[in-house]
Amino acid sequence: MQKLSFPTYDFRFKSRENKICIFDVIRKKFVVLQPEEWVRQHVVNYLIQEKGYPKSLINVEKQLTINSIKKRYDVVVFKNDGSIHALVECKAPEIKITQHTFDQIARYNMKLKADYLMVTNGIDHFYCKMDYIEEKYSFLEHFPDFSR
Repeated sequence: MQKLSFPTYDFRFKSRENKICIFDVIRKKFVVLQPEEWVRQHVVNYLIQEKGYPKSLINVEKQLTINSIKKRYDVVVFKNDGSIHALVECKAPEIKITQHTFDQIARYNMKLKADYLMVTNGIDHFYCKMDYIEEKYSFLEHFPDFSR
């Protein structure tokens, strides 16, 4: 798989039905390794190992319904009180991050109301802090570290 602009992590792999699988520490199972999954697993490890988020507050690939349409988010980080701290949208490395990508995460976030957004293709990362009073977001240099 392609080298991403994240630190290097130790992943567990196995072959299943002629497909390479990677172990997801959040879902606690092996999942088929696709380019977007490669990015997602780096994000999860980045949140845990670099930013100090507990595994128990991270959720991966769950379904939500927006305007009667079923969608799946990539990664959500919860706060201790159960509200949503961050929403992460992962794209495969060959996918350019465009306004369309931000529109997608904004639609998801209308329902989820996360404090922070992260959009990444594993190469380029964008971090935003939401301001619901002013109805805007501001870009950040870095994703915030976990704080109790």
